[in-house]
Amino acid sequence: MRNPVSGLAVVEHLVGLPVADVERALILATLRDTGGNRTHAASMPGIAIRTLRTKIGAYAAQGYAVPDSGQAAH
Repeated sequence: MRNPVSGLAVVEHLVGLPVADVERALILATLRDTGGNRTHAASMPGIAIRTLRTKIGAYAAQGYAVPDSGQAAH
């Protein structure tokens, strides 16, 4: 479990950023953390796998690097 106090410090750095940018960064970081596992990456923030797949498709179309399924987590 992550430390909630350090989580609050992270949130302070996000103030003023567009929600879509924060959401994209969170989803892509979660995918990297899960080694590209879409099911696990969707369950962590509590979104539907279909929603995640739709967002991944949009990010890829916009030119963002989306981890492939099955990539090893760093």
